[in-house]
Amino acid sequence: MCGIVGYIGNEEAVPVLINGLRKLEYRGYDSAGIAVLGGQGLLVRKSKGVLKVLEEKIGEESASGSLSGSMGIGHTRWATHGEPSDSNSHPHTDVAGKIAVVHNGIIENHAKLKAWLEDHGVGFRSETDTEVIAHLIDFHYNGDLLQAVLEALKRLEGSYALGIICESDPDRIIAVRKESPLVIGAGKGENLIASDVPALLEYTRDVYYLEDREVAVLYRDRVEFYNGEGQSAAKELSHVDWDASAAEKGGYEHFMLKEIHEQPKALTDTLRARIKTYAAKSINLEEIGFDASWAKAGRVVICACGTAWHAGTIGKYAFEHFARIPTDAEIASEYRYRNPIHDPADIFIIISQSGETADTLAAMRMARKAGARIIAITNVVGSTLAREADLVMYTWAGPEIAVASTKAFTTQLMCVYLIALQFGLLRGTITETELNGYIGALEQLAGHAAAILADKENIQRFASRQFNKSKVFFMGRLFDYAVSLESALKLKEISYTHSEAFAAGELKHGPIALVDTSTLVVAICTQSALFDKMDSNIKEVKARGAATLVITYEDVACFDKTADEIFRIPRTCDPLTPILSVIPCQLYAYYCAVQRGLDPDKPRNLAKSVTVE
Repeated sequence: MCGIVGYIGNEEAVPVLINGLRKLEYRGYDSAGIAVLGGQGLLVRKSKGVLKVLEEKIGEESASGSLSGSMGIGHTRWATHGEPSDSNSHPHTDVAGKIAVVHNGIIENHAKLKAWLEDHGVGFRSETDTEVIAHLIDFHYNGDLLQAVLEALKRLEGSYALGIICESDPDRIIAVRKESPLVIGAGKGENLIASDVPALLEYTRDVYYLEDREVAVLYRDRVEFYNGEGQSAAKELSHVDWDASAAEKGGYEHFMLKEIHEQPKALTDTLRARIKTYAAKSINLEEIGFDASWAKAGRVVICACGTAWHAGTIGKYAFEHFARIPTDAEIASEYRYRNPIHDPADIFIIISQSGETADTLAAMRMARKAGARIIAITNVVGSTLAREADLVMYTWAGPEIAVASTKAFTTQLMCVYLIALQFGLLRGTITETELNGYIGALEQLAGHAAAILADKENIQRFASRQFNKSKVFFMGRLFDYAVSLESALKLKEISYTHSEAFAAGELKHGPIALVDTSTLVVAICTQSALFDKMDSNIKEVKARGAATLVITYEDVACFDKTADEIFRIPRTCDPLTPILSVIPCQLYAYYCAVQRGLDPDKPRNLAKSVTVE
């Protein structure tokens, strides 16, 4: 969602703020702004549009030194209250322009607070919920910024990550967090705040992760922490192992293409440490601690949003196939409001790339109150999900910058497969010999993924012929249906093509009414027992004028006379194919976006981490 940066140190703040905002562009935004505190007081500059518009706006001032100061805050806004505009952009200030605030989140009681402030003579300049925060802090300000912030927080309802500076308090930045992510970077003679680690990597890899309702006060030489009551709190410093180059494009045109190509390495990294090789291969999942309680479970619940929910849907098939246990894949935003039935013996798995997804965190907290033990699958060390879950399994995908998830998805699948296989062994539904064979197949997936990527030009050529299709339908059965869901999402996310996914057996139950000559149907066909069924479905859509693409194994010939085009993937065991079959779909979506002249890294209206409802 919104991106926040802040800097206090001995250098000019403007370049640091702009650079940090650039590193957060992947979060999605429609306007940008900065506030700098220096010899000329508190100066605010902001504008609607991409960050380049703001850079051009402040270019001459920054070069001449008229926009100078060694502390400041910056923001990229993803509109919630009020349309994208200069006036609705952050930072927002109090009436006198002495206090500036940047905010990620939603203040749920802002209308009530606004009415109360207007009754006290405050005039508002924007339509945003954030502006009430600046006025509320000013209302409580009596020479002590920290105390004013603490008083204001008592009246705020909702979610927020805040960066606050004050002209009358020029030696510190106040940072606050509740439900929205905020990281503190600890440098030498300088300290920073940011919504995510990539904005900090150029300056430091030593960070503090703020917990809910914690307050940080940043000085040039130190950082102090307080709880919501203003009591001093100790905080442990963490070290980020990523280097700055991990969050750079590395010669690729876009982050998304880079991250698609990083999948073989990410799959290897996620798998390697979890395989033991003695007389026979085995899975080592000490991090989530299989014990006797697992054997008592009667159900697995996997809860997630978006792409992570698609990984959970594949997980449903995997747990039922390998471990023979009933499994539900739940959409977190539905689960949290559905009054679901909990059993403390359930195995409750939460999946989130960022570990900050608001609905997913809310569902996790609800399940915990019902007595569930939470197992998290996430990519981000130190994220809220990682800190609050009982057990954590990291994907080790490395930083994922593009909004549309690729390597996070396939590494989530790798984690799900490992848990499902080990659970199957525990339940006696697969033998050690069978497990050994499945581990061997998992170890081959990275090489198979590399082989698919080596053939990407064929996918690019196909996209150049089909990118202007007005409708694209993805269909499959079993595991292939779950991959169809993710593939349709990728295409609509970044190319803005109307794309749908459905179980192929449902074709005649409605979707076929939409099929005509303007339609491309992508049939994912890797479930060997159902090839004849899929061939029949493909013939049905071709008879109605659709162009057809089949994704299947390299040694399968049964679709040669049916499909208009075939993408072939290396042979593996059928349940593991989603890690491979999704890659051509990722590439197809990417090349369609590029053909349409779109930026696949920053699709409109979307954010990398959905930290509000």
